[in-house]
Amino acid sequence: MTIDVAELDEDALSGAIEALLLMATEPMPAVELAQALKTPVTRVEATLANLVRFYIETKRGFELRHAGGGWRYATRPEHAAVISAYVLEGQHGRLSQAALETLAVISYLQPASRSRISAVRGVNVDGVVRTLLARDLITETGRDPISGAVLFTTTAYFLERMGLTSLDDLPPLAPHLPDATTLEAELLAATQPMSSSIPSEELHDHDAE
Repeated sequence: MTIDVAELDEDALSGAIEALLLMATEPMPAVELAQALKTPVTRVEATLANLVRFYIETKRGFELRHAGGGWRYATRPEHAAVISAYVLEGQHGRLSQAALETLAVISYLQPASRSRISAVRGVNVDGVVRTLLARDLITETGRDPISGAVLFTTTAYFLERMGLTSLDDLPPLAPHLPDATTLEAELLAATQPMSSSIPSEELHDHDAE
């Protein structure tokens, strides 16, 4: 059954906007949301404003924020200490498989945008990217000149933890990632093959996604 988004009531429109923003890998402008929902921009903007007020009034742990030319969800500043304690000092000190895969994709394709990373991994990577940023394993390095998307590269700390002198020393990925043959083929289309193997345990105490 096809739903006519143009006839969505206010509650349904709010839910649709929330769903789109949760799945987005970059901030979504109101115009883009309006196009996706076939709804006037003015109505979408009013609904976004209502959502912002609703999250504040209900004291949610997150907020709807306009940044980078669009709208996206973010944790509220007053919870920064809790999040830092969990990410940096919590029991989940080992890099998850998702974090390792994302870090590998960034290291081989850098500079890479969230959408590029998501396309390779086939999943939303917002959470993992935030964790890798918090771990100082990656950093923001400008924006794509065409799409305007934020670009990420690995840091000097990443090289230090990996025991590498430069990115030229990066080894192949296949021995360390599930379904790595397909992933490596995607990566090798954008970079040159290298030798040896990535010892994921080198980073065992640096992530908790």
